[in-house]
Amino acid sequence: MKIDVPRTLADWNARGSDYLPGLLEMEFLKVDADEVVGRFTVRRAHGAWNGFLHAGAVVSLGDTCCGYGTLAALPDGADGFTTVDLAANFVGTARDGAVTCTARPLHRGRTTQVWDATVAAEASGKAIAHVRCTQMILWPRS
Repeated sequence: MKIDVPRTLADWNARGSDYLPGLLEMEFLKVDADEVVGRFTVRRAHGAWNGFLHAGAVVSLGDTCCGYGTLAALPDGADGFTTVDLAANFVGTARDGAVTCTARPLHRGRTTQVWDATVAAEASGKAIAHVRCTQMILWPRS
């Protein structure tokens, strides 16, 4: 079953509205095969009980940006993709304001794609995390 790739930015934003991206109130500002930019405004639901931004919210933003980029760059004839490896390095946090993620491809092959993403606090521009996702491209079964 071939996956339906959204065509417009409004379509990308609508597609995730009933899923985790919608639950975390992610907004996508750019989605194409070379770059994805997404963000969310930090709210209590994005945090951990200690008052810091929850690592899971940050990773979710990074993974989603990398996934949307992979989908936008799927090779012709591919059915879809799935994340097979994800790594995150945290170098900061945000307690308020918004965080933005910019994801770009490192490798786009026939069987895998590797995307790097940086999540940063919008107000300062300082990175809070670096995320790398390896995606396996799914092909129709014969």
